[in-house]
Amino acid sequence: MPKNKGKGGKNRKRGKNEADDEKRELIFKEDGQEYAQVLRMLGNGRCEAMCIDGAKRLCHIRGKMHKKVWIAAGDIILVGLRDYQDDKADVILKYMPDEARLLKAYGELPETTRLNEGIAAGIDDDDEAGPDNYIEFEDEDIDRI
Repeated sequence: MPKNKGKGGKNRKRGKNEADDEKRELIFKEDGQEYAQVLRMLGNGRCEAMCIDGAKRLCHIRGKMHKKVWIAAGDIILVGLRDYQDDKADVILKYMPDEARLLKAYGELPETTRLNEGIAAGIDDDDEAGPDNYIEFEDEDIDRI
């Protein structure tokens, strides 16, 4: 059997924490970049995102973020636009929830963007006129319980 010459295996890599909890400087978009909200994850390091300029793009998660920064539907990301393909982009950065709230407060994100959602409902403009999803109890009903 060959000797193990590395510094550890899968569990060592899993235990690494890149100190993501500490505050980092808020990064704003530059030219050639755009803010986007993830609509759905496609697998294979790709996701579908709705950019703030109104275009739906297929985004590729760069290798530095792959398996280190977990992206889910509804997250606010910064994408780099491609000069030669308008329908594709590259994920540069994922904003933490508090950073996304700051971007919205600074006016970088439109007011219609919903942040704390699992899905990007604010972008799709699906108006539901259905009944409310809660039950009202009277004081007498609560006393009987």
